[in-house]
Amino acid sequence: MKRRLIDLIRDEEAATAIEYGLIAALVVVAMIAALQNVADVTTGMWNNVSNKVSASSGGT
Repeated sequence: MKRRLIDLIRDEEAATAIEYGLIAALVVVAMIAALQNVADVTTGMWNNVSNKVSASSGGT
């Protein structure tokens, strides 16, 4: 039993898996933030296009 506990404490595979999971979560959070920024810029661009088309066609 003591040997098994020592082996469990020395096992680094679980720690490595947790580290990779945290890195993956950080990458996902960064991607969501970047996509949110792109969505805001794209929405603004299309609103600008819509306003210019409406203005050039007499607002209808």
